[in-house]
Order: sequence, then structure tokens, then C-alpha cells
Amino acid sequence: MPSLDTLINAFVTLFVTIDPVSTAPIFLGLTAGMARQARRTVVLRGVLVAALILLLFAFAGSGILNTLGITIEAFRVAGGLLLFYTAFEMLYAKRQERQVQLSEAALRDHIANLAVFPLAIPLLAGPGAISATILLASQLAESAGYWAGVGLLSLIILLLMSIAAATLMTAEIVDKYLGNTGRMILTRLLGVLLAALSVQYVADGVHGLIAGN
Repeated sequence: MPSLDTLINAFVTLFVTIDPVSTAPIFLGLTAGMARQARRTVVLRGVLVAALILLLFAFAGSGILNTLGITIEAFRVAGGLLLFYTAFEMLYAKRQERQVQLSEAALRDHIANLAVFPLAIPLLAGPGAISATILLASQLAESAGYWAGVGLLSLIILLLMSIAAATLMTAEIVDKYLGNTGRMILTRLLGVLLAALSVQYVADGVHGLIAGN
């Protein structure tokens, strides 16, 4: 069995890479103007999708990437470019305007899409969290055997996703006191921060690709 220090290290590593605390304000910006129930639906779906993605990579991550011939650096660049598009929409209030115009049926599709991207990928289950999951799965499998190691890692992932869901749900409380002007300012400010984060994703990916060659 892996030591307590190893398990704590795995928990801290994944907590830092998933980073639900930093995701919470970005989530508020992405869902500005959404009804409370719609926002909760986004949280639950996003956390569920992110958990399934990380569990998949915990069990078969290395094999999946190797089979497809994809490096984690290339994944990071792609995620960064897609995230930048989202940041652009936030800066010019396209998301909120679009949401007001959506019919009920279209809004359901919009909620489902938002839960998958960008909440689940790449904010919660981004390249950093995926690569950390693959490395930790290998490390725990060596010390405890494949099934025991991956099983323990799966429990850690589920615990962290529960924490992420609670954190994002709590973010709603902050939104109540912002008002329309506060939401507008927060959305644009977080759009800038999200754009910077997306550029960092791309820069790290490009650096990794160049270093690998």
C-alpha cells in the first residue's frame, strides 16, 4: 500500500491542478445572467464530465494518448486556443447577449455545451490535471499494484470533484450581491484573466513541443 505521504501528495497535486478556487470566479463570469437552477445544472454536469474524463485517464491515459499519437503539449495548445475564444466572448458580452436571446430548448443545449466546455474541459479537467492524473496513476500502481493504485486515485478524484462542486455552488452567493453593473465589470475583468490563462496554456504547450524536439 502507498504511504500516507504519497496519498497526501497525490491529493495536493490534483487539487492544485484542478484548482476549483480559481475556477469559481471564472465560472461566475461564464454564467453571468443565468438563473440559479440553470447555473447549478451547469455545475453538476461540468463536475460529472470532468470526473469521468479524469477517471478515464487514470485507468487508460497513457494508452489513449500513445494510440492517438497526441502529446500533452499539443493538448495544452489546443485547449488554450479554444479557451481564448471563450475569453473573447466574455470581453464583448457575447455570452450574456446570446443567453437572453435563446429559447428554452436552445438554452438547455447551451447549458450542456457550457458544462462540457469550458467548465469540464479545460478548466477542471485541463491538460495539467490530465497529465498529473496519468503520472499519479503510474506512481500509485507501482507502489500498490495497478487496481489498488488506480482505485485509490479514483477516490481522490471523486473527493476533489465533490469539493469543486461545493466551491462552485458557493460562488452563487457572491453573485447575489453583484448586481448588473457588478456582473458586467466582473465578466470583462475575468475575460481578460481567462485570455491570459489561455495564452499561458499555449505558451507552455509550444515550449514543451519545442523542448521535445
